[in-house]
Amino acid sequence: MSSSKHSSELRRLALSVLQPGFVGTEAPDWILRDIGDGLASVVLFSRNIVSTEQVARLTARLRAENPDLIVAIDEEAGDVTRIESATGSSRPGNLALGTVDDPALTEAVAADLGRQLHTAGVSLDYAPSADVNSNPDNPIIGVRSFGSDPEVVARHTTAWIRGLQSSGVAACAKHFPGHGDVAVDSHHDLPAYPAGRDEIAAQALPPFRAALAAGVRTVMSGHLLVPAYDPDLPATLSRRILHGLLREELGFDGLVVSDAIEMGAVTRRYGIDGATVKAVAAGVDAVCVGGESAEEATVAL
Repeated sequence: MSSSKHSSELRRLALSVLQPGFVGTEAPDWILRDIGDGLASVVLFSRNIVSTEQVARLTARLRAENPDLIVAIDEEAGDVTRIESATGSSRPGNLALGTVDDPALTEAVAADLGRQLHTAGVSLDYAPSADVNSNPDNPIIGVRSFGSDPEVVARHTTAWIRGLQSSGVAACAKHFPGHGDVAVDSHHDLPAYPAGRDEIAAQALPPFRAALAAGVRTVMSGHLLVPAYDPDLPATLSRRILHGLLREELGFDGLVVSDAIEMGAVTRRYGIDGATVKAVAAGVDAVCVGGESAEEATVAL
């Protein structure tokens, strides 16, 4: 194989594991070029969205380069909304749904959201949060969780997944193995979850087990240190957690996507490029990049 063909193949392989964001309500040339060169997925944020109809046109343009392109969005409803960012979500968030504790309502809300996303051409939603908010001082999960009771969170995680996926949009249980009992925001630094394995099994894992039983298509890794499984590497970069726990022990066989790889929890020590390499080696199938660093140069790293 010539050096140029070898470089082209390496680029194609690298693009196949990236899930970048971009700026603007129309597809930039570099994104279209990368899709043509092998980019397998992209993720949309508020900066890409004006209306459902506009997003449908955008996703159609993206898929003109690759009909099998995965188009993801980070849409939880409630406080974390992209599709309705201009007005605020018209749908209740997880804490409200968990407090009412009517799984049929949660399923209906997720199905309604799924229909809107499907109409817009979105195929994967980074939701629901399956985190049990067991630490009231948690600065990153809070109302994004269905609550502090693992059984309640598991019940509504199941309902959300069932509703969303019934509308033709893949759900994503996050942030594995559970981000609800930390006191540091992983956007800025690395949080730790110091519980033992028995406590983790009883407190954090039940919603993820329920998600897998419900047939969730995707799991998102969390940027947190879980010393009971790996004292050295955050979950996103840990083969012990992503392969040993998620794949082997829990039996998940779907897509593993990382939380945004430019977050401080992993980049402060490893940089975006180093964290990306370690994440793929650990078992991440799609590296989300571009929530904050949405330039061509970031993807080129």
